[in-house]
Amino acid sequence: MEIAKLNNGVEMPILGFGVFQVTDLAECERSVIDAIETGYRLIDTAESYMNEQAVGNAIKASGVAREDLFITTKLFIKSNGYEGAKKAFEKSLKKLQLDYLDLYLIHQPYGDVYGEWRALEELYKEGKIRAIGISNFQPNRLMDLIIHNEIVPAVNQVETHPFHQQIDTQQFMVENNVQIESWGPFAEGKNGIFTNELLKGIGEKYNKSIAQVVLRWLTQRGVVAIPKSVKKERMAENLNSIDFKLTAEEIEQIKTLDTNASSFFDHRDPKMVKWLGERELKD
Repeated sequence: MEIAKLNNGVEMPILGFGVFQVTDLAECERSVIDAIETGYRLIDTAESYMNEQAVGNAIKASGVAREDLFITTKLFIKSNGYEGAKKAFEKSLKKLQLDYLDLYLIHQPYGDVYGEWRALEELYKEGKIRAIGISNFQPNRLMDLIIHNEIVPAVNQVETHPFHQQIDTQQFMVENNVQIESWGPFAEGKNGIFTNELLKGIGEKYNKSIAQVVLRWLTQRGVVAIPKSVKKERMAENLNSIDFKLTAEEIEQIKTLDTNASSFFDHRDPKMVKWLGERELKD
């Protein structure tokens, strides 16, 4: 497995397994067990996915040594502030049945992110988290966080796929020593990604699927990706995407697919900010 070296020296697998929208807890547990058996070592969840317990059960059942796994979860908006972040962290750790996290992210750039970041910095210094980061932060919000705090985020997880390539955003992160991580690497099937003729043609050249081409395009750019699947054969297919290399010409061709806009929603949209900020989780 190729790795991404974070700004504090921690090594992170460049390809992992995500569990967003896997709401059936039995299916989630089985899927994570299957993913670990297939060879995945990076597992990504979040408080707001409401499946941390299932992920924890799978980790425990996998039989793989804890130090060989890289576990990420994320802080929900309603945790809000220093004290809330501390409580939410302990709650997530308990559900995951772990003694520490490899990566803990502030999930959205809303609420008291500065109080939350101070809490994360303390947890990091105490050795309870190996790396701390953020998710869905635009470059301006990331820069604001950097200049007003002690620790630079190790990771920023943002929507990244062929239709929203984040080329300028990635360059900004590189310049500021922040690792980009993709959520939604397949755009959740939008824009006909799995029938796209350009991606299909590139895949045929290497005897690879469109999904494999997309993942290789991401990882070859140095983008960490966390594709999701509940099918073990698809998990294996996704993992088998780093044994070939796209040419510079093919990467330029894929650039033509970029719309430079989200395929889902804009995190700067006041209506979306309101909806996310008012959302409640059922515990």
